[in-house]
Amino acid sequence: MRSSLLILLFCAGCAARVVTPVPVSAPAPTQAAPPGESVPPAGDPAAATPAPAGAQAPATGEAQVVAPASVSAAPTAMPSPAEVAAVVTDAAMRDNPCPAGTEAEEDEDDVSAATDDEGVSEEGELQAPLAPAAPAGPLYTADLSDEALTEAWKKDPATLGSMSIGFVESGRQLNSHRVPDDKDWLVVSPEIAWGTEETVNYVVAAIRAVRAQYPNVPPLRVNRLSTKDGGYLRPHKSHQNGRDVDLGFYYPTAEPVRERERERYIDVAMNWALVRSLVTNTDVQMILVDKRVQKVLYDYAVGIGEDKAWLDSLFNAGFNSVIKHARRHRDHFHVRFFNARAQELGRRVAPLLALQPDQNLMMYKVRNGDTLGGIAMRHNSSVVAIKKANRMRNTFLSIGRRLVIPLKGPCTHCPIPPPVQLPPRRMPPQTQAPALVSTTPEASGKLPNPCTPAAPAPTPMAGPTGAPSGLSTAR
Repeated sequence: MRSSLLILLFCAGCAARVVTPVPVSAPAPTQAAPPGESVPPAGDPAAATPAPAGAQAPATGEAQVVAPASVSAAPTAMPSPAEVAAVVTDAAMRDNPCPAGTEAEEDEDDVSAATDDEGVSEEGELQAPLAPAAPAGPLYTADLSDEALTEAWKKDPATLGSMSIGFVESGRQLNSHRVPDDKDWLVVSPEIAWGTEETVNYVVAAIRAVRAQYPNVPPLRVNRLSTKDGGYLRPHKSHQNGRDVDLGFYYPTAEPVRERERERYIDVAMNWALVRSLVTNTDVQMILVDKRVQKVLYDYAVGIGEDKAWLDSLFNAGFNSVIKHARRHRDHFHVRFFNARAQELGRRVAPLLALQPDQNLMMYKVRNGDTLGGIAMRHNSSVVAIKKANRMRNTFLSIGRRLVIPLKGPCTHCPIPPPVQLPPRRMPPQTQAPALVSTTPEASGKLPNPCTPAAPAPTPMAGPTGAPSGLSTAR
């Protein structure tokens, strides 16, 4: 009996020392009490008084706050579930920065089509009002004044050249060009191989550069770009305004491989040459490809002596990376280009669309609750015109469908992209450039073993060199 009393006194003394009142500089937030109980007011000494020995423990799920033995400042608030999840995620990324894809993701890769880029969204293009302020940066259509542009648009829009109107996920193109047939590449679907003049020129230049390095390279498969007039291209969310193109991989032979793990079968040297050519010879905005393919390309580039800091700026710069991971891109590159002239022309022509009734169109994505009559009324159009423009046999609408809306007058609320700001190309250090000059195709399947000296400090990135015909780069 005496030993039991001693144990109780000892435990009570421990509890009294642990639960020490702490000075609070600000009132604690009011907390809802469980049913049938009252919450003591903030600062009430009774709230900090320890429960007597033998008191019932709090029920499961209730918060039990125990103050530290010695605290000189106000207690820190408990982190939210989102903050805890962020810390756990950050720790997991440090432990395994390149985790393998989940089983569900791999299943999607296995059953997806080669041209499916669902989930791709436009980056770096924010919506602007219809009449944005004059651009502070370069004007890539400086050869045309506002008066000359208006006159050409009214008389003959074809003289203006290719125009990329709107956004990649909600836009269209005008005066497009088709990728020509050639022995260096294979146009898989000619009816959807239309893009702006700049896009087509960039694709041709990149493939020609690979052919110059590897004369025996097999033809590259050029998959989807856009339709001739642009707009929604099932099943993609992008590929609408002539700036996106899907390029297949280079394989050791002209026959494409149908295996799931494409990174094990591609010709790594030729595919790295293609990526390098896109980065250095074109105004590429981003290249979407599966992270497993990225790893193979990155390791190869390091192995042949490419500058690691430059490679990290392409692969490992987070949001600013040029090469980014995308699901269902394990069998092709999705390439998006900046189109300085076509984008700027599309932006400047947007307020003039009403001067050409056949081109006075806008793109609209069907939302829950929409009806064809309601859409026509909101956008100053008609049900008959919408059905004709979209080849509709009835008025049935599906959520997410993108419609072409013919307008009867100028659109005063249509969003348009802001003025184009073309970033400088991410050129590698000049001392590393000769490493790409080798023209021995037999080495494409094996990693060379060059004796390269220590790389000097990286030099500043060079500005864009070479531009498509008719592109003014006046700064």
